[in-house]
Amino acid sequence: MDISIVIPLLNEEESLNELYDWIAKVMQSNRYSYEILFIDDGSSDSSWKVIENLSKKDNNVKGIQFQKNYGKSQALNAGFKEVKGDVVITMDADLQDSPDEIPELFNLIKNEGYHLISGWKKKRYDSKIRKNIPSKLFNAAARKTSGLKLHDFNCGLKAYQNTVVKNIDVRGEMHRYIPVLAKNAGFINIGEKVVLHQARKYGVTKFGMDRFINGFLDLITIWFLSKFGKRPMHLFGLLGTIMFIIGFAFSFYLGVDKLFIHTSGRLITERPEFYLALTTMVIGTQFFLAGFLGEIILRTKTDTKRYNISTKINC
Repeated sequence: MDISIVIPLLNEEESLNELYDWIAKVMQSNRYSYEILFIDDGSSDSSWKVIENLSKKDNNVKGIQFQKNYGKSQALNAGFKEVKGDVVITMDADLQDSPDEIPELFNLIKNEGYHLISGWKKKRYDSKIRKNIPSKLFNAAARKTSGLKLHDFNCGLKAYQNTVVKNIDVRGEMHRYIPVLAKNAGFINIGEKVVLHQARKYGVTKFGMDRFINGFLDLITIWFLSKFGKRPMHLFGLLGTIMFIIGFAFSFYLGVDKLFIHTSGRLITERPEFYLALTTMVIGTQFFLAGFLGEIILRTKTDTKRYNISTKINC
């Protein structure tokens, strides 16, 4: 199979038929073998009914329905487990991503050897204050932290080699950082392509300003996991040891000063330096224990189920 298209969605009943017609037209005009996988992330409207109707008239349409809303990352993760195409393309269901971009994205992956191509919505039709400016700040921080020179990490329109999506684990709200996850997994041939961004035609956005706060917190998380996720003791143990040694050395100095140098001076417990040294040793010990517990958890953890699938169609 040439292409798998993965489309996570939440309450997009108005756009699904139009999106399907547009994708099918592009696929058929280029004679691709394909599948379209819709993941309904707990919609409360009739989105799933629309997907069922589409699957009845086209066997290339597949669907996964979640028991409730688990988030875009979980939807993508479920979709990635099912796809069979050599090239996997993700896009949003709100018609803001253009299916006309698919042939060029397919060519970049299939014929030019890229592991991943991320879309870049160079010209956007979103609110400048609520989306554009925060997005620029978010992307700048992501570039600085990850070392990837991408302009738009959060663009829903991306293309992947099949091996990439089978070897990354998208969880939490890490869908914003799939290029970083791919890089950390060893897929370094990552590029980007300027793609057309269209104004939303139906409904309203499902994401608020809080996504940028969560995005920066997730960025810190993914930075830590990429560097110390498999060895937490290397960070917390080192910090704890350094702080404990500094605190112990300071306490030792205070003891020597009181016993042999200024024997008639203030009591050690009356000196503020004593409490600074004691606090440093306590915090150092806590850091060390955090690293130790992290290592134990890492070696004993078992993966828990992150989402429940209610129904599948053609999967």
